[in-house]
Amino acid sequence: MNNIEKLMNTVIANDYCIGCGACASIDNSPFEIKFNENGEYKAYLKKEFKNNNQINNVNEVCPFSNDSDNETEIGKNLFEDFEASFNQYTGYYLNNYAGYVKESSYRNNGSSGGMGSWIAAQLMEQNLVDSVIHVRESTRESEALFEYQVSTNKEEFLTGAKSKYYPIELSQVMDYVKENDGRYAIIGIPCFIKSVRLLSNKNSLIKERIHYCIGLVCGHLKSDFFAKAQGWQIGIHPNNLTSIDFRVKLDGKKANEYGIEAKGVVDNEEVSLTKARHDLYTTNWGQGHFKYNACEFCDDVLSETADVTVGDAWLPEYKHDSNGTNIVVVRNPDIVDIIEQGIVNQKLQLDRLTADKIYESQAGGFRQRRDGLAYRLYLKDQKKEWRPNKRVKATNNIIKNRKRVYAKRMELSKESFEAFKYAKEKGSFDFYVSRMEKSIKEYNNIINPSFMRKIYNRIF
Repeated sequence: MNNIEKLMNTVIANDYCIGCGACASIDNSPFEIKFNENGEYKAYLKKEFKNNNQINNVNEVCPFSNDSDNETEIGKNLFEDFEASFNQYTGYYLNNYAGYVKESSYRNNGSSGGMGSWIAAQLMEQNLVDSVIHVRESTRESEALFEYQVSTNKEEFLTGAKSKYYPIELSQVMDYVKENDGRYAIIGIPCFIKSVRLLSNKNSLIKERIHYCIGLVCGHLKSDFFAKAQGWQIGIHPNNLTSIDFRVKLDGKKANEYGIEAKGVVDNEEVSLTKARHDLYTTNWGQGHFKYNACEFCDDVLSETADVTVGDAWLPEYKHDSNGTNIVVVRNPDIVDIIEQGIVNQKLQLDRLTADKIYESQAGGFRQRRDGLAYRLYLKDQKKEWRPNKRVKATNNIIKNRKRVYAKRMELSKESFEAFKYAKEKGSFDFYVSRMEKSIKEYNNIINPSFMRKIYNRIF
């Protein structure tokens, strides 16, 4: 079995493909990236492809292949020479912070404290890169609402601020990098940054031209259905949704009590409608509506292969601030210098954090990606099904109630896709709710058991 057949029979056939586009970015690639019936990007073998045994590195660039380096191995090669500390949750790190940008409108225009956009802008302003690769609203005739684009100046880049909980892929922008000389920074979620690092090891042009990777803290990647479901609940039919802002700050609310703004066509008129996140049915991240299956088998919360990682500071001392606060994990001394200079110049308001506090800020994500992953690996092994090798070891040594939580989350995610297609067929989002209601109630009973159930769980 050659490498292409191996990838088809393991990662792709078993639904561990994240649709990142790494396999489609190698020279003379046999793969292309397309949406599937669930609104997920996936890799497909090109129709014209004839078995070519000379293509040897497909598996070595796939983030879920067993032939690619893991995050710790990649991080060691990148950051160990910087005398970085190592933590099993943060990966390598030099400094950790929590805070926000004080200057200009970075914080107001960002999803949280504005640190990701500020760091990228500083890389351009200080002539360390020529362009930034980031996700913006799609400018092409495409079914996708968002895509990776290249911004060549700060003003253009800042129009694409904020988080996009939406499927994206790398192959087109990686082709651009290979065809256009320059120094690039790229912003992405953990598996995508890992893909860029793996591609860099196989393609000298990508390695030479991508100078910095800015990582984002990630809960999981959402299907296109997530955006359409949000818009539908706000008042815009999935077929008529043209744009969505997933993080609208609401005055006087906690940082996690943000709004969602959808734009589209209602009764032949362009409209813009906003609702609070907590008023929508599909925004509970623990329930995992429209989650990629591959995300169930990822152990990287903090983009461990990135030069710097930025996320939300979900800590008691920060989350009441509706303007938003970031955590920042820095692994590259260039970024440390930029940030420390920003503090001295009073452009940033940052507190230093320990690695333990960084963990605390994302504790729920780490439980899902470490304890939960260990149990999911165990279940796969019991069934003798293929699954990717992970740094987490498979185990059944998990509290019984947590096993039920992790198992129910997998069921909910899978069921959400069928429920959404059913609702579209019936023409009303109410059918999604009715289809999911039983499973959601069962899940809520597991995570919030009655007093008698708590006693039972302790005994048995």
